[in-house]
Amino acid sequence: MSTRHGHLSPASQETITEKVSKLNRLFERITAVEVTIDLEHTDKPDVELRVTAEKTEDFVATDKAESLLAALDSTIHKMEQQLRKHKEKLKAHRGKGQPATDAETNFEG
Repeated sequence: MSTRHGHLSPASQETITEKVSKLNRLFERITAVEVTIDLEHTDKPDVELRVTAEKTEDFVATDKAESLLAALDSTIHKMEQQLRKHKEKLKAHRGKGQPATDAETNFEG
């Protein structure tokens, strides 16, 4: 977790870590999660969430909101949607496999 233009309290850092760690339940291939909080505009903090997963490109979600937690929740929601969509693509891509051919089923070895 990194912060630009300010500092986060330990309580805020713990809350962010707790919320972001729930993404692992959604997609088991996650290898890294990076959260960047930009506090340059204190009235609208900017949150960027970058998730790295095995065998795929990074997923990125960003948002600004009136409060840090609102921006974080919105960013996490966007990330969840991306991860769900990717997971569905993986399931659809696998298919049901190839049926056995006659030569394979009639083989007498």
